[in-house]
Amino acid sequence: MTAPQPLQDLAANGVSVWLDDLSRDRISSGNLQQLIDERGVVGVTTNPSIFQAALSEGHAYDEQVEELSRAGKSVDEAVFALTTRDVHDACEVMKPVFEATDGEDGRVSIEVDPRSAHDTAKTVEEAKALAAEVDQPNVFIKIPATVEGLPAISQVLAEGISVNVTLIFSLDRYRAVMNAFLTGLEQARENGKDLSQIRSVASFFVSRVDSEVDKRLDAIGTDEAKALRGKAGIANARLAYQAYEEVFSTPRWASLEAAGAHRQRPLWASTGVKDPDYPDTMYVTELVAPGTVNTMPEKTLDATADHGEVTGDTVTGHYDDAAEVLDTLERLGISYSEVVDLLEREGVDKFEKSWGELLEGVTRELEKASA
Repeated sequence: MTAPQPLQDLAANGVSVWLDDLSRDRISSGNLQQLIDERGVVGVTTNPSIFQAALSEGHAYDEQVEELSRAGKSVDEAVFALTTRDVHDACEVMKPVFEATDGEDGRVSIEVDPRSAHDTAKTVEEAKALAAEVDQPNVFIKIPATVEGLPAISQVLAEGISVNVTLIFSLDRYRAVMNAFLTGLEQARENGKDLSQIRSVASFFVSRVDSEVDKRLDAIGTDEAKALRGKAGIANARLAYQAYEEVFSTPRWASLEAAGAHRQRPLWASTGVKDPDYPDTMYVTELVAPGTVNTMPEKTLDATADHGEVTGDTVTGHYDDAAEVLDTLERLGISYSEVVDLLEREGVDKFEKSWGELLEGVTRELEKASA
């Protein structure tokens, strides 16, 4: 079966379509395979919020929870076992895509415990443990792009583990992420690793930027401010792609590429529209560029399949316009650095909160199973 035309058009323009959701029901029912066959989905991302939602619905996890309870596992051990099983099984479903694309796609991402986001050593330790437990060649370990996450990214890549860097909001931090990626590959080369087997994506968040900036624009309330609503997130992402093009045309990169390395692809995350006034495919059709990934909630995936209008590359010819948007925001008194710093803090906090809810939910299930 073939995907709807807009999704085919995305693929033809170099955009890999990934699903930002996973659950045991989705795997066991055949729905994930169906999305591969009928929607052209070639990857899956997860996060603590997604797992918390999956575990709180239905009974798909009951049997494993009972087993874990009988084995006397702690709540942290139970969460580790439950989530890694889902990712392992999703990797199996995705393996034909992984093989068909020579490892570029067919990937499933699992995130380190967000409570370790500001602890380099713990992040590295957990990344290794997750990779070993999932034990699939097509797993991506997600590491947040905090200051403490940057050296962890390099160290994990140096071990030959593929990494999805998450929670990137600022252009400066994105450049630091690309530097951490190159450093990791250089260390991997020194460690004798096969660079052609290491892959990475850098997840640049989009809609959350608009949510925060729009709030500030509304507070200003002038016509000029209102005219900028819904423009910051896309402008920021387009300038990120410009930075990507610069970094991956340097002699430093050329040396790694000659040794078999693959580029770290930009991944557009947080692509579900938060404001109902905006077109529901805005963060898909406005961010079409070669060598990118767009990870979508199912609602956005369905909207794109139904009425997305893909008109070719909508990124590379718009760098000047994008810079003008950010410059105008600064002139209006909206501090870029303040916005992106806030979003990173909130991003880690949200994932920690979801993780806490996940732990509470699993604790209840374990107690119920042992009663």
